[in-house]
Amino acid sequence: MSIIIKPIITEKITKQSEIFNRFGFVVDKKANKVQIKKAVEATYGITVVEVNTMNCRADRTTKYTKSGLISGKTSAYKKAIVQVKEGESIDFYNNI
Repeated sequence: MSIIIKPIITEKITKQSEIFNRFGFVVDKKANKVQIKKAVEATYGITVVEVNTMNCRADRTTKYTKSGLISGKTSAYKKAIVQVKEGESIDFYNNI
């Protein structure tokens, strides 16, 4: 079971990585902060200072189309924002 599913690469996370050394990951729903910290340190070989997590809920949508009413849903996931020690960094583009 892999704890880190994929990195989050958005404008907001990229700006935080430049200013505060924070990086975002989509992680396993059952993982806690200690497990996430150990997984990031083992995968990228860096020192993690702080881990913040949040559960993102599933969004439901309804669309009115020619063929009728269509309802859909996005998956729920857990997001982790990891702050790295000053002077260290993660380069996602070389690790993908």
